[in-house]
Amino acid sequence: MTLGGDNAWSNFSYGSGVDTPNGCLLNPEGSRLIFFERCKKSPQNSIKVFTHTFYTNHLGEPAGFKSTSKIRVEEAWEEWNSLQKLGWTEVSHNFG
Repeated sequence: MTLGGDNAWSNFSYGSGVDTPNGCLLNPEGSRLIFFERCKKSPQNSIKVFTHTFYTNHLGEPAGFKSTSKIRVEEAWEEWNSLQKLGWTEVSHNFG
């Protein structure tokens, strides 16, 4: 096998458990939550992620639904990392 040839391979696995952001982020004000969840029906070569946004109550718990989006995994990671840089923190909540 030649490097860069048609038969090139890699150890990258689309099926690993950490290939998509999965969890919940709370904004710094405590007024919104975003749940990131892998779309189970998306094909391995085009992985999609759902983002479910909720308004929260005074305890930081989901209190009202705002929106849902379905985005590419690359966009999901960009959003996840961008939100954390803006002060959003990962919190533990069960969705669905």
